[in-house]
Amino acid sequence: MAKEKAKHIHIEDGNAEEKEKAAAEEVTEEAAAEEEAAEAEPEEAKADEKAGEQAGSEAEAEPEEKKEEAELSPEEQESERYMRLMAEFQNFKRRAAKEKSDIHAFANERLIGDLLPVMDNFERALETETEDIEGYAKGMQLIFEQMKTALEKAGLKEIEALGLDFDPNVHNAVMTDNTEEYENDKISKVLQKGYKLNDKVIRPSMVAVNKR
Repeated sequence: MAKEKAKHIHIEDGNAEEKEKAAAEEVTEEAAAEEEAAEAEPEEAKADEKAGEQAGSEAEAEPEEKKEEAELSPEEQESERYMRLMAEFQNFKRRAAKEKSDIHAFANERLIGDLLPVMDNFERALETETEDIEGYAKGMQLIFEQMKTALEKAGLKEIEALGLDFDPNVHNAVMTDNTEEYENDKISKVLQKGYKLNDKVIRPSMVAVNKR
């Protein structure tokens, strides 16, 4: 009977070891879970901290100019606005000057493009050897008309003078004449033609005025 009791005790001791082992495993699992939770907390805290920083940066993203103006005195704010207006005006002047320069460059480019065919025809005429003087003169006349058309297209217009009353605004009298062909104070000769560009006199006509 003592043997059976000893055997029974031994069996109970074996169950105790298994229970202790299971309990230890449970403790280990709980410790691991707590460790994972502890590790997860810093990440959540970092995420919360990052979200807080982002919210703070968005709150600080107000216009710096308004913030600075709020910190300035009325005199300093007025001076700041004046400096900004001056900078904007300088930028406007630079843009206007560039646009004006571009307009002039484009106008010259168009005129030169119209005159290039005239230059080509002049070069061909100069390289041509011929004894047909009449035909050569006719060809030169055609080239002259081509050039005149290109200049008129650009706004050039000849000032009329011969037989008209002398006008000091468009005529430059360099001599007098005495002829029965024209009345007194009429222009009897045109020594050099005058021209207007878009109704602006760029060269007055050089003329002789009849005086009888």
